[in-house]
Amino acid sequence: MTETLLNQLEGVDKLDYVISLHAEQDHSGAIPEVLKKYPEAKVISSSQAKEMLTDLLHLPLEKIISVKDGEKLQLGEKTLHFLYTPWVHWPETMCAYLEEEKILFSCDFFGSHLAISDLYVTDEGRVIEAAKRYYAEIMMPFRKVIQKNLEKISALPFQIIAPSHGPLYDRPEFIVQAYKEWASDDPKNLVVIPYVSMHGSTAKMVRHLVSALMEKGVEVRQFSLPETDIGKLAISLVDAATVVLGTPTVHVGPHPAASFAATLLNILRPKVKFLSVIGSYGWSTKAVEQIANLITNIKAEILPPVLAKGQPREADFKALDNLAETIFQKHQALHLK
Repeated sequence: MTETLLNQLEGVDKLDYVISLHAEQDHSGAIPEVLKKYPEAKVISSSQAKEMLTDLLHLPLEKIISVKDGEKLQLGEKTLHFLYTPWVHWPETMCAYLEEEKILFSCDFFGSHLAISDLYVTDEGRVIEAAKRYYAEIMMPFRKVIQKNLEKISALPFQIIAPSHGPLYDRPEFIVQAYKEWASDDPKNLVVIPYVSMHGSTAKMVRHLVSALMEKGVEVRQFSLPETDIGKLAISLVDAATVVLGTPTVHVGPHPAASFAATLLNILRPKVKFLSVIGSYGWSTKAVEQIANLITNIKAEILPPVLAKGQPREADFKALDNLAETIFQKHQALHLK
């Protein structure tokens, strides 16, 4: 988008500073071309971003001024206050607060992959879904650090949040409160079931478990992995207390689509409290053991798996009923809503 940015700068004769809140190329990739147009300009970044900008964009070190956490930059009648907010979602990211206008330039923090014609949020329902997907796919692995960063920015009396992606928030408490809920340690009374079925056996087991859970008042969201939008699955993982992975056995292990879902779970690190596996096999299986090796980042209680040999029988459906009861009791014990 370099050409677009340069078009926006037409008529601007001089730049003193280019503020780089984040070194990733979708934020800072055009800086070399901007500096060609304004060779006297200096780049301002966090101390850790300085090296990253030289590695990613080959910016000369002498062109970069690194600011400290909490440092301020006086711009005549305007004051920029810099705050380090690491791991939202890279280690060098920071925010800039324009004191006189009470605007928080939050970088990726509170962002959404959403391009609309309105400058400010008008349709909160549409924005909250886009922002939650953005959080789920990009921010969720750093949930604990986000909790600290939320506390840090709360000291600022901002009236507008201007993220680098998506519209501006002129009612910032709307998105701040959402982030507090998403990043909290408290899941909801929700079971997410990503599954894949080859000959219908695993699908039968999933349908039975879904019905058993629903009868107990547990919310369930199931995702057929060959067809599902992975981003929608990620959104559901934000709130899930339990994940049950459904898979048939392929060459002794889980189906590749189930392995992918387990890897995704391991990368995103949601706040799930309980995990289990259901599925079918023909003659032998190590699906559970192999899945366990794929989710080492998830610190959750493992509930007894249910594996049917061939088509599920009455005993298998009974085991699924027992699993539903166990999940229900576990959720009740945590007072999940």
